[in-house]
Amino acid sequence: MSMMEIVKEQMIKHGVKDLKRLKVRVGELTAVEPEALQFCFEVYVKGTPMEGAALEIEEAPLMGRCVDCDEEFRMEYFLQACPRCEGGAVTKTTGHELDIVSMEAE
Repeated sequence: MSMMEIVKEQMIKHGVKDLKRLKVRVGELTAVEPEALQFCFEVYVKGTPMEGAALEIEEAPLMGRCVDCDEEFRMEYFLQACPRCEGGAVTKTTGHELDIVSMEAE
C-alpha cells in the first residue's frame, strides 16, 4: 500500500494521469512473494487511473561480500562462510530490497 501511495504521489507531482507500467525490485529476504504482490497490485489499481498497468517484478537474490577477500557470491544460507577463503565475516549486499525501479505513465 505504501509503495502505491508513492506511485500515486509521483503521478500527481509530474501531472500524469495513466500508469502504464511499474517496475519494482523485490529482495529474497523481504518476505514478499511476487505472486502475492501481483495480486495485491491488481486489486489496488482496479477502478483507478492505474487500472490496466503492467507490474514488472525483478527479484533480487541474497548476495554477500567477504570482508576478508572481497569475494562477492550468491548466498544459499542466511549465515554462510565465504566459498573462496572460508572467512566468516560476510556482509549481505542484496536481498533486502523493496524498491520502485521505474514508472511509465502518460
